[in-house]
Amino acid sequence: MATVIVHATITLDGFLAKQDGGVDWMFGRPSAPEDGAVVETVMSRIGAVVGGANKTQTIEDGEIPYGGMLKVPVYLMTHSAHEPIERDGITYNFVVDDINEAVRLAKQAAGDGWVSLLGGTISRQCLRLGLVDELHLHVAPVLLGDGISLFAGLGRHIELERLDTSAFASEAHLRYRVLR
Repeated sequence: MATVIVHATITLDGFLAKQDGGVDWMFGRPSAPEDGAVVETVMSRIGAVVGGANKTQTIEDGEIPYGGMLKVPVYLMTHSAHEPIERDGITYNFVVDDINEAVRLAKQAAGDGWVSLLGGTISRQCLRLGLVDELHLHVAPVLLGDGISLFAGLGRHIELERLDTSAFASEAHLRYRVLR
């Protein structure tokens, strides 16, 4: 059975990106081989991805989950029907207004692997609905002060159990189980 995870790199104050969507703060930080090993472990277990479609329902450079490094099915939430798109060995499936269905399809595709939820809106929706099993957060040592938040507006109290924490050159890596 697949495990549904929120997988994100965030700032210490909980932002995924700058207000304009910029993520330049993620790059150029020192790293150690152990940092890469943590990320590689997560990446090797992901069997499907759920995210949000852009307004034109295209797959454009800069919008491809994990930069196209993962060749797993991607399920994109949208408000209007669209045929699947195949690009560079990845199938992008569009699911209309039903996050439960998107997660169900992704879990089926992932088998015993992990379903990675991308973005604040998708992650919060799934947390509210009780669809998330774990949080996998890579926390960068920077405060943006403002930006796109991962959890702001969640509107629900959720208890977590710490599964693993580690820190090496720059980022702290946190893994929590969502308690139900």
